[in-house]
Amino acid sequence: MNLPNKLTMMRVIMVPFFMVFAAMSHMGTPQFNATYALIAGILFAVASFTDFLDGYLARKNHLVTDFGKFMDPLADKMLTTPAAIIYMVVDGVCSPVVLAIIMFREFAVAGVRMIAAESGTVIAANMWGKVKTVLQMVTIIFYYFAMALAPADGVGVISFTPQVLCWAVAAVTALSGCIYLWQNRSCFMQAK
Repeated sequence: MNLPNKLTMMRVIMVPFFMVFAAMSHMGTPQFNATYALIAGILFAVASFTDFLDGYLARKNHLVTDFGKFMDPLADKMLTTPAAIIYMVVDGVCSPVVLAIIMFREFAVAGVRMIAAESGTVIAANMWGKVKTVLQMVTIIFYYFAMALAPADGVGVISFTPQVLCWAVAAVTALSGCIYLWQNRSCFMQAK
């Protein structure tokens, strides 16, 4: 297994640790623990950096593999959607509508990838999918760091920014999903 793929797997391994600290932070409750929120934010930021680093190293050193094309987007989904966005919905910061848009896009893209895989084709993430992932990561990192470092009387104002960012994520997610489906519409023709 090459270094970029090891970094991808490290991101997968970091997901449960992020989830534990995010849960222990008790965000949005009287038992809120800023230290655990900060640790969750740091873990998420480090995991997000491995996403940039594994892609950079794979392209620079010509280490792009089918495993990496498959596992890298999956690792991103594991980190952002179930691990972080759902916590933000539970905390009341992110609308369930935003989560529904994200989940619909992810299921649609996964379906296209499964159809393509039947013919031996591996479809890598496109530029819009990467923009969507980066915006999701920035939103989540901002949320955890801002909430952990905010003064007690500034939490309401600071929590407004992640709400706006969540809706921006929904818009970019919908756009990236439509573009992805359009670019890979030939998969639907092959499935007939």
